[in-house]
Amino acid sequence: EFNMEIAALCALTLLLGALVVLVALAVGRRKEEIREELEQAAEFTGKSSKKPKQEKQRSRKDKASQHTFSHLLLASSLKSHSGNVTCIDFSSNGKYLASCADDRTVRIWSTKDFLEREHKCLRANVDLDHATLVRFSPDSRAFITWLANGDTIRIFKMIKKEDGTMTFKAAPEDFPQKHKAPIINIGIAETGKFIMSMTNSYASISPCGRFVASCGFTPDVKVWEVCFGKGGEFKEVARAFDLKGHSAGVHAFAFSNDSHRMVTVSKDGTWKLWNTNVEYKKQQDPYLLKTVPCASSDGSRAALSPDGRVVAISDGCNVAMYNATTGQLEEELNGIHSEEINDLRFDINGRFLVCSGDKAIRVFHNAPGYRAAIRDMQDMLKKAQNEAMKQRLQQQIAEAQIVINTANLKKKAAL
Repeated sequence: EFNMEIAALCALTLLLGALVVLVALAVGRRKEEIREELEQAAEFTGKSSKKPKQEKQRSRKDKASQHTFSHLLLASSLKSHSGNVTCIDFSSNGKYLASCADDRTVRIWSTKDFLEREHKCLRANVDLDHATLVRFSPDSRAFITWLANGDTIRIFKMIKKEDGTMTFKAAPEDFPQKHKAPIINIGIAETGKFIMSMTNSYASISPCGRFVASCGFTPDVKVWEVCFGKGGEFKEVARAFDLKGHSAGVHAFAFSNDSHRMVTVSKDGTWKLWNTNVEYKKQQDPYLLKTVPCASSDGSRAALSPDGRVVAISDGCNVAMYNATTGQLEEELNGIHSEEINDLRFDINGRFLVCSGDKAIRVFHNAPGYRAAIRDMQDMLKKAQNEAMKQRLQQQIAEAQIVINTANLKKKAAL
């Protein structure tokens, strides 16, 4: 009997111990949830929540270890991510910049705050995973992410609340897994008719939503047209044209906003500008407009301003900006990030060049674009006969000149 009592007592003790552990885990989890809710609310309201001293010290230490960078053209540095940023994307309405990082969050930034001191952002949590890619939907009311561990696409809806703030809701189910190899890029067509996911070394959908292009280890870029019937039904993906001319593998490429121009950067140490506004269905090939020597390496990225006036090429932690018409190197931005630049984009208005490569996102004034625009508008002003047109051009020239003058003043102050 005594042995049975001892056994019963031991069993009861183990049961109570297990209950205590479960309660402790539940309380800890709830505390974590409350902390995340407070942080989320603080981001919406702009107020900071109180944190334990140890966490504050850790936060200060993390901030102190961030890579510091300054440049005359630097408009702002966006620094809310606690992990390395893996991808950035602008919404088609120009209002938002999305960024995802290995801190299991997606941040939505307001582009109108780029020139402000404070850069508030809204946070969407990626539960039990983190996103390596993010892309806005055409209506700017949702975004898709590629999940690093889930190897699939997850959709988040952006929901505007009654108080004007925004919240995010993940779709009930993720996309089914289709790829066996690692995904390099995803995209949503501007038409909203299809989503692309690719395993090549680089891939992209054209801004017009008509073409899908990819490059790999070969010295060319392959471009396909995604064809639909009159009733909107999908028909086929047909080869449109190739960009041939590099002597080594193409690292990356980019389209202009109207898809009439493309830029490519290659292992052969050059970037090339192409006229892709051709009748490819009549076997007309794209025209090579410019070949320019540049520094490039594995992982180099290319960006073409929406108006096709400026080419930006990344090489490691550096970016070079060129006049697309003359091929002249106009700006060198060195040591931007502590790690290799992994994304490089112009905003849809061509005002800013944005890149990521560590925990921060750097936003630069597109000074070469403003200079090129001023030259073009001055030529148009000489030919303009309508008074309203003249006044509009004069105003646009004055606005562009303000940005150039500000950069020049900074340069003189630095000297």
